[in-house]
Amino acid sequence: MVSKADIAVVGLGVMGANLALNLAEKGHRVAVYNRSREVTDRFLAGDEAREHGVRGATSYEELAGMLSSPRVVLLMVTAGPAVDAVIEDLLPHLETGDILIDGGNSLYTDTNRRTRALADRGIRFMGVGVSGGEEGARHGPSLMLGGDADAWSVVDTMLKSIAARAPDGVPCCDWVGPEGAGHFVKMVHNGIEYGDMQVIAEAYDLMRRGMGMAPARIAEVFASWNEGRLRSYLVEITAEILAATENGTPMVDLILDAAGQKGTGKWTVIASMELAEPTALVAEAVYARIVSSDPDRRKTASRLFPGSGDLAGVTVDDIEAALYASKIVSYSQGFRLMRAASTEYGWDIDPGAVAALWRAGCIIRAAFLEDITAAYRDDPGLEDLVFAPFFSDALRSAEEPWRRVVAGAVGSGIPAPAYSSALAYYDGMRSKRLPASLVQAQRDYFGAHTFERVDRPRGEWFHHDWY
Repeated sequence: MVSKADIAVVGLGVMGANLALNLAEKGHRVAVYNRSREVTDRFLAGDEAREHGVRGATSYEELAGMLSSPRVVLLMVTAGPAVDAVIEDLLPHLETGDILIDGGNSLYTDTNRRTRALADRGIRFMGVGVSGGEEGARHGPSLMLGGDADAWSVVDTMLKSIAARAPDGVPCCDWVGPEGAGHFVKMVHNGIEYGDMQVIAEAYDLMRRGMGMAPARIAEVFASWNEGRLRSYLVEITAEILAATENGTPMVDLILDAAGQKGTGKWTVIASMELAEPTALVAEAVYARIVSSDPDRRKTASRLFPGSGDLAGVTVDDIEAALYASKIVSYSQGFRLMRAASTEYGWDIDPGAVAALWRAGCIIRAAFLEDITAAYRDDPGLEDLVFAPFFSDALRSAEEPWRRVVAGAVGSGIPAPAYSSALAYYDGMRSKRLPASLVQAQRDYFGAHTFERVDRPRGEWFHHDWY
């Protein structure tokens, strides 16, 4: 008699196929299904699938019959309506207590909705953020679980077995909170990823255009940075990218300068607006991609508005300091957003635990995250990352070169929106008084929106007879 499978993977795209192989390699019995029979057959014919005894199904009914109870089904399908469609097709073949896990980049509000709706039908639902790309899925991703806590107690050992390991050996896999908490944390991860990529790109641009450095030389700079406080996956691959050539031409020069996006950065910014928490650096990273996506318009504008491109008075060390300071601000904003969502939805997200999950496997893995983890371990109630002594000291020491870089970029006409935005946020947050008093007076003048007073308790509202 054939043994029942421990888990089914639905959807055999790059991520689904690699997660299935990762699970099978770790000794779990895996069944798979893809709506295209040809994709399933091709996957099962592969050496690794055959070696590890992965089994395929031709229908949801057959797939459900292959699984031990409670059934565990991992959905790796395109986020959005496709997830709902697959769930509806699966439901007739599931029983009370079975577990559905959505491993796609679903919007957290969809996961909130699905968790509640499926609980009413006796199905335990989880949303898991999976980071690490193709390589991570196959050899060890970072996994951010949210949803049904009882379901987590069933699948925790299995999922931890396939996760990346942090330097201290701890699996980068954990339950972060109920309902859509896991997908929210993954969304913020991706937003921070947008910011990390933008601050790196701005460093490259300043060295290339502003300092006249060749890609090969800039690759050496990034390689050296990867030996210090900026050590990270993204800095590491940047050095490799800039060193790559084709027929003697730097690869970076052969790639059209129009960056794409899949929406998680935009979702982060929208969520930050809804929760009244600024993620200004992520917003600038999203808009920078949008600006880049219209090269023809930029070519026209470049003829009309030529710039000098001379970054006088700025050193490579200054750029490193600006990058590091901007990175601190970006993570501070991201963790503030997670705290706000946790309060709003009652998720009780532990920011230190989240930072620990990102130390390995995921795209933003970096030595920097060890420092963030330590900051929250030292002070679990830390209100803002920049208030931690390690990071406040770092921002103070970086302030002078950071300002030089932003001023130099402005003077040379080289855009540095992430560095500029991060510095503006830093200056805004350290301002004891802002001109918002004038804005509020204007609102009251034309719309009678009222205002609070500095000489009265918060929460009391007043209107002035301006005319």
